[in-house]
Amino acid sequence: MILSKNIKVAARSLSKACNDLNFSEPVTHVYNPLEYAWPAHEQYITRAANNKKKVVFLGMNPGPFGMAQTGVPFGEVSAVRDWIGINAPISKPENEHPKRPIEGLKCARSEVSGRRLWGLFAERFNSADTFFTDHFIINHCPLVFMEKSGKNRTPDKLPNDEITPLMEVCDSHLHKVVEILEPEWLIAVGGFAQKRALAALDDLDIRIGKILHPSPASPAANKGWAKQATTQLKELGVWH
Repeated sequence: MILSKNIKVAARSLSKACNDLNFSEPVTHVYNPLEYAWPAHEQYITRAANNKKKVVFLGMNPGPFGMAQTGVPFGEVSAVRDWIGINAPISKPENEHPKRPIEGLKCARSEVSGRRLWGLFAERFNSADTFFTDHFIINHCPLVFMEKSGKNRTPDKLPNDEITPLMEVCDSHLHKVVEILEPEWLIAVGGFAQKRALAALDDLDIRIGKILHPSPASPAANKGWAKQATTQLKELGVWH
């Protein structure tokens, strides 16, 4: 329980640091699920981060129908509600985009990346508790960025004067999480996460690998993502 408490403290610190940053157009709305969905995120940490890990998976930032709704990284609603068993109340961001309402665990839209990622883990492990024995999932950045149209804008598309301070606080948080959980492996989900892991963790004794991002925007991911990711993890020696 001490480990999960320390992870919660780190997450709260990250949330506050991100709230102190400013972002300009074309970004018009910024969601911080570590604020409005904190009860769900806290419940996730309690269940998933109460022991040291072999593997920490790292994503980029919340999707509008994933963690933005549920407070859980790659948080596809059915996986979060039915497999992990999160049942905490989720409120709304202060400045909600009319085209991107937060409906929490009642959201009917599915986050494809999260469905693929958590779906793979549900196939391989007989319960979420079994998965969390050795594994944990976090996002590098906790914020969701949206343009006036409602279009999602990923952190890598921010201008240098905005992304630099954001990466500093997010890298620092990643470093802290790895210090606390002492994983053998950091597995980046996609190239951006790998780049940040290499930058943030260069002074730590940890192996860094990468799997294909499950986003439907990736043509490769639409050709049997689960099989490809499993093969990559086995080739790395993470899974056997």
